[in-house]
Amino acid sequence: MTLPPSKLAEPHAGNDILALNSGSSSLKFALFEVEGERSLVLAAKGEIAGIGTAPRFRAVDASGHVLSERDWHSGAGLRHEAFLAELLAWVDNNRGDDRLAAVGHRVVHGGADFSAPVLVDDHVLAVLDQLAPLAPLHQPHNLAAVRALRTIRPSLPQVACFDTAFHHDMPSVATRFALPRDYEASGVRRYGFHGLSYEFISGAFAAIAPTISAGRVVVAHLGSGASLCALRGGHSLDTTMGFTALDGLPMGTRCGALDPGVILYLLQERKMSAQAIQDLLYDSSGLLGVSGISSDMHTLLESQDVRAREAIELFVFRIVREIGGLASSLGGLDALVFTAGIGEHSPEIRRRVCESASWLGIDIDHAANQAGKTCLTAPGSRVSAWMVPTDEDLMIARHTRKLLECGRPV
Repeated sequence: MTLPPSKLAEPHAGNDILALNSGSSSLKFALFEVEGERSLVLAAKGEIAGIGTAPRFRAVDASGHVLSERDWHSGAGLRHEAFLAELLAWVDNNRGDDRLAAVGHRVVHGGADFSAPVLVDDHVLAVLDQLAPLAPLHQPHNLAAVRALRTIRPSLPQVACFDTAFHHDMPSVATRFALPRDYEASGVRRYGFHGLSYEFISGAFAAIAPTISAGRVVVAHLGSGASLCALRGGHSLDTTMGFTALDGLPMGTRCGALDPGVILYLLQERKMSAQAIQDLLYDSSGLLGVSGISSDMHTLLESQDVRAREAIELFVFRIVREIGGLASSLGGLDALVFTAGIGEHSPEIRRRVCESASWLGIDIDHAANQAGKTCLTAPGSRVSAWMVPTDEDLMIARHTRKLLECGRPV
């Protein structure tokens, strides 16, 4: 089932880094070339989707031109390990053998132990396994890819990059639950997620608006997974996700913040099992659950169904409410930054959020917003709003390169 060749540019001197985001039925990847001492240049990105059903491969270059495509009509029974082997072979065929220096992985939960990316070894894997119940949609699949690559190519360095690490230094008042302290001591606390995205935005926004970014900023990472983060001076002060990636805003299929009494009711009165409740809260709630139509925002915005309208209204209402809460944590607000799939590509959601949060001093420029400009607010707006594309893959590659540089030349 060899992947088709591509028209990748010939590599220059240096080594390649593969950023990998492994899900339950997909392998998303980005291949970067290290140029000179600092530059990381995107060589290709793509996805192997439909694993377990109808696998298909697609890779594009930095300009979006298709490099390779393939469907596996008889690949329904193949597992991630087989496709990872194919992906590595494709990289070798198109970049040359031994070009790949390392693989960096997005790992959703790093817990209290990991405040920065780490090289993966047996001990790291054992610790991360224990966190799987806190991120059941992501962690097992992230780690399965790590293990598969250790089998396929054991000498290849692998780096775990954590979505929780950026929030590791939040003040204790923002991480603590009102539970007896022995629970906190055992790890029951707020961690925060989407940290790779927030870390990238922190740096990118500082380059765009250095004076504003040094102040009080709320970043809205709005996609199928959604959260907000309060930044002061580019550092995480508070965020909407907590112990798990289930907390905070309503998402595509996840409920977001929920009265814990609802869980007790479902257990005691509805007699639901823990697994049934997990499936409900992670897979059947959020935009999908409220609308009964779709988890996709574009589909809901095009729908005339009243349930779609109500799902969107709830999504925006909760975003604006949480912006107000994070502004309180910051002691005021200087800027609001939209990013991720919905944040970058839905001017309608940006408009609704900005108009509903106008009491904070946001004066949206409708033409700029509709055109997808970087600055979305009118001159003189007391609080500015921005749209800044995120790049978690590049953040993973940067961390991976940095760790390799600490250990050996790249």
